Amino acid sequence: MLQPLVPDQVDRAVAAATTPATRLILTFAAVHAARVAQIGTLMLDDVDIGNRRLTIAGRIRPLDDLTLKLLLDWLEHRRTRWPNTTNLHLLINNQTANRTIRASNHWISASMRGQAATLERLRVDRQLEEAMVHGPDPLHLAEVFGLDEKTAMRYADSARRLLETSAESWSVMAASTDDQR
Repeated sequence: MLQPLVPDQVDRAVAAATTPATRLILTFAAVHAARVAQIGTLMLDDVDIGNRRLTIAGRIRPLDDLTLKLLLDWLEHRRTRWPNTTNLHLLINNQTANRTIRASNHWISASMRGQAATLERLRVDRQLEEAMVHGPDPLHLAEVFGLDEKTAMRYADSARRLLETSAESWSVMAASTDDQR
């Protein structure tokens, strides 16, 4: 069964994201459930600031306020740091700014290396959170994140079990409180 991250693990990952690029990368994983390879292949054309949309792996997602702010911060940093780059990838670094290749998966995931909340764990946590908040509906998960049916069912099953366990724990706590009265 998939398990959610605990808040302290997420807080440590957020604290580890200290640059405009790493903050944006963390957001792509934690908010938009993007895989490292998907983050690396994002192009400037995948961002539509005027219409507040972001296209990840062919799926259009709304740009929330946090992602928009971090995206604007990154684009300003990118423009200032590499004003003459012709690289159309959204995320670039010193090795890719003067070329047209994408940043490596290693570079993208480096800031979260050693953290309990890796980019992959943050991505999984986001999908699990969606299943718990909006109900363990595999069709909803498949639509929101583009998951295949088996993966969507795995997330829905895990969310269902977690919700049942949480409800059982709540019932036990309520019964214990009633006994003490």
